[in-house]
This record gives sequence, structure tokens and C-alpha cells, in this order.
Amino acid sequence: MKITKIETAVQKIQKLRVAAYCRVSTDFDDQLESLCVQKEHYEEYIRKINGWEFAGIFYDEGISATSTECRNGLHKLLNECRNGRIDRILIKSISRFARNTVDCISIIRELNTLGISVYFEKENIDTATMDSELILAILSSLAEEESHSTSENLKWSFKKAFMNGTYKQSYAPYGYLIDENHSLKPHPDESKIVTEIFSLFISGYSGHKIAGILNERKIPPRRSSRWNSTTVCSIIKNERYTGDCLYQKTYTDDRFHRHTNNGEVEMYLVENNHEAIISREVFEKANRILLLNAEQKSISQGTDKYLQRHTFSGKITCSCGSHFKRAIINEGSDVVWSCKTHILDKEKCRMKSLKDAALKNAFATMINKLIFSRKILLEPYVIKLRKSSNAEISAQILIIQQRADNISAEKDKLTTLCAQELIDIVFYNQEINRLSKIAAGYKKELRALEEKDSEENYTLREAEKLLKFTESSEMLDEFIPEIFTEFVQHIKVNSRTQITFVLKCGLELMEEII
Repeated sequence: MKITKIETAVQKIQKLRVAAYCRVSTDFDDQLESLCVQKEHYEEYIRKINGWEFAGIFYDEGISATSTECRNGLHKLLNECRNGRIDRILIKSISRFARNTVDCISIIRELNTLGISVYFEKENIDTATMDSELILAILSSLAEEESHSTSENLKWSFKKAFMNGTYKQSYAPYGYLIDENHSLKPHPDESKIVTEIFSLFISGYSGHKIAGILNERKIPPRRSSRWNSTTVCSIIKNERYTGDCLYQKTYTDDRFHRHTNNGEVEMYLVENNHEAIISREVFEKANRILLLNAEQKSISQGTDKYLQRHTFSGKITCSCGSHFKRAIINEGSDVVWSCKTHILDKEKCRMKSLKDAALKNAFATMINKLIFSRKILLEPYVIKLRKSSNAEISAQILIIQQRADNISAEKDKLTTLCAQELIDIVFYNQEINRLSKIAAGYKKELRALEEKDSEENYTLREAEKLLKFTESSEMLDEFIPEIFTEFVQHIKVNSRTQITFVLKCGLELMEEII
């Protein structure tokens, strides 16, 4: 008899690798303390559960949850998940995870695809046992509303602090430090640089020149490696160097996007809020110079855009595709417009320059022809636009809107059937997702049609405006810049003797030039 001993195979049980994610939305001391408590709580909790393996604590501090873009801790967590090192995630609440519905749903879907479950402690929701994303969508929407509510509460508290003069500084501009009372205090070295910047600027140095001087002396700015004219000018415009504080120069809208405050919300000026580095007289003088420089260069204050200094600037295009540039020749006696490509390389573009006076004469001639022939050209054109103005587009819009309404009605019926437990949740989700995709397609079609509708309405309005002008205007004896700007989109240069005026109403009129 042969007896063989069979060894017992001990199978090693695979432990569940569990991580936690924590976040606080401000960097105040009490919030950071709360973050430490969260981290300690989750690490202790995970380690004492039998069958769980601690996979790390991931966290973000001092960052809003309204967007996931700047949350490094969350990104590290997701990367670990994608690399197969985590099986389960614990989070205090949905509002700690994501207060934006789209972000929340997309992350949960990705984690589900990776086979990773998420447990939200406050809401007692475990995605491992969820039959649907519907509950999660509702809760994430609630979290988004909670975020708006919290934001409004914070705005109110800040507003009261501005009004009472009790707002605590959280940021010090170049030249200042924040002391133990959260007040601004002049920096012993940087404040001297601020004084020098104002002195040089008043003496006639430009922002670019001052930046060059500071870079040559290897004086470091606060937030970049080198000075530039924008940094210098921002110092010149900052009222805090006079000891005053103007609050809410920027504001956050309902979607948590930051904007420059151009009167949309109240501003609060607190005078003598802290120790000044420069006098108000010096500040006002420097800003008068800044404003004067801007006016001379035709720069709009409050924007970074240059205004067009000449009527034709940016509106003349060459047949080669380049724009024309203004130049003064013959010791200032003549103004001409030259193709930029021709200026750089005559072999690439043979188009020679055009006289400014010839372009202006051609425009006056073109307008006079329209005034003379308005009944032959403009009136039939306007009538044609009115007849064809979006009748077909309007019909298409109505059809698609009706289809979209039908989809919405189908979704309502499904919701009612699901609530009455006449259909199961899986079928409900499948149908809702299918209908949502169709509805999204209709929405895209409607947007395209509405844009086209708007364009055609614009063309009709411009044509009617031009017709009205020609009916009441006398023949032009000279070029009038305002009329050109009102009716002309741009000028196409066909040759040195022929140009085309492209009008805002859609007409393109050719004119000979001498």
C-alpha cells in the first residue's frame, strides 16, 4: 500500500488597500488643526480594521473644492489609484471631495471603472453597494449649493470686516510685511526699492527702464525671477503704499470665477489703515503721469488692449494675407500704408504701398455711389434679406425644440415609473443616460442654429442702418472717419489700383484707386 502525504495549501488572504482623502478650504490655524485631526482619525481607523491595509492619507490645505484643478493631494490620490495601489477610499463628506457636480461624477465613474470604491462618512454612501449614480448626483448638487451658501456667508463676513475696518491682512504687497496683528508693516529693504521706483518714475523713467535697472542690480521681485514693466506699473497703481486699503478690487462670481471689479460690487476704502511708504502727493503725481502716458499711447485704462490710433489700423489686408502698416515718408509730407510682409521681404510680396489720401478718396467715392444708387442696389438687397431672414432657420429651431421637449417628457415619465417601482433602477439609468445623450445633441444643434440666426439678423440690421444713412445723407466732399468705422468691416487690397470695401452688411464693393 502506497500512502502519499498531501501538504495543506495555505492561501494568503489579500488585504484591502484603503486610503483616505482630507481637505480644508482655508489655511487658517484652526482649519489646519482640523486637517491634522482628520488625518490622525483616518490612519488610526484604517489600521485597526481587520483585513484592511493602510494605503496612505492624501490631503489638500487652504484650497477651495469648487474645482479640482489646483488640488495636488487629490491628483496624487488619483494617480495612485490609476497605478493599482489603492482598492478603497474613505472621505469625510462629498463637500470635502468635490463641490462641482461634473468633477464629482467624472471622478467617481473613473474610480468605479478601476474597481475602486469610495465611502462618504457623513452621507453614509458607499459606491461599492450603489445601484445608481442618481443619489450621488443629487448629493453632489447639494454640495455645490452648500458651497455657494458658504461662499455667500464668507462674502458677508468679509464685507462686514471691510466696513468696520477689522479685516485682517492675509497678503502683503512688495515692500510690506504682515506683523503679528495681521497689519501691514514696511519691509526694511523692499520699502526703499518702492520709494526708488516712484522717484524714478516721476523723474521720467518708463516702467520698462525701471525694470531694467532693478534687474541689472539683481534685486529680486516677489513672485517671479525678473522685473518687468507690468510689475513696476502695478506698484505705481497700488494705493496701499500711501497707507490706504481699497478692498474688493476683484470679486468672485456665482461660478467661483474671479474678475476685476469695474463697479459690479461695492468697494471699500480704508484710509490710514497702516504705515505709508510714500506720500499721497507722490502717489497722485505718479498716477497722473501713468494716465497721461496711457492717453498718449491710446491705451484704455483698466484693460491691456491698445485702441486703434488711426482709422485704417488693423483693417487693411493684402492679397498675401498680411496686414498693412502705416508709415510717414518724404520727411513727413506723405502718409502711406504698406504690407508688413512686403516691408520684411519684397520677394514674398510684391504689393507696393498705397497712399492714405487715395484710400480715403476711394471710400468717399464708394459711399457717394451708394447714396446715388440706393434704390437700385440697397433697397432690393434689404428686401431680399428681410424675406429670407431666418424663416428656414426659425422652422428648424421649432422642430428641434419640439424634439427636445419630447425627450424631456419621456424622462419625466421614466422618473414617475421608477418612483412607483414599476421599472427597476438599472433600466431607468440606462434609459435616462440614452435620452440625455440625445438631448445633448439637440442642445448642440440649437446652439449652432441660434448663432447662425444671430449672424443673419446682424447682417439685416447693418443693411437697414446703411440704407437709412444713404436716404438722409448728402454726398461726401471728404473722408469722414466715423462713417468708415460705422459701416466698413475691412479693406481688401487686390492690387495697387484696386481695392474692395467689405461692409458690415455683407456687401463687398470694389473701387479703383489712383
